[in-house]
Amino acid sequence: MTTNSVAPAGGRNTTVGPRYALIPVHGYGIAVAVAARMLDVEGGGATARVLNAGEPIPLGAWPVLLAESTVYGAVCVERTVRAWHPQAPRPWLVLAADAPAPPPPDARYRIRALQSRLAGTAYLPYLPSLRAVEEPEAALEHKDVKRAAEKLRRQLEGK
Repeated sequence: MTTNSVAPAGGRNTTVGPRYALIPVHGYGIAVAVAARMLDVEGGGATARVLNAGEPIPLGAWPVLLAESTVYGAVCVERTVRAWHPQAPRPWLVLAADAPAPPPPDARYRIRALQSRLAGTAYLPYLPSLRAVEEPEAALEHKDVKRAAEKLRRQLEGK
């Protein structure tokens, strides 16, 4: 799968709050928790923070939609993007694989159709170790998760 590389605009004020505002489009689970921890390198929400439903995007934060690579996840992304305020910055989309297989054709089609309304799309591979961890920090001890975290940060930063 390809990735659109559009980094956050250089003029954004990231000193006010977190750099990334994470918006789970269909619920909070281990993939969302680990993605948040992957982007929050220093911990404590300094770099990335998961927003609660209806919570405004903090000043200077880049919005990041989080979804699983299922048809249901794509439908939720589509609903969120259709309702996105036109004055708000275009969000990034992070798709987390829910199985060691590519997303279903219907999911790929929906996400491809939304690309012009997104700042970019990053993909998290299927990480079997997430099934066996109690906390996101424990997941980051696994080599495959560390590699995926580095790749995710590079994708979102446009490097």
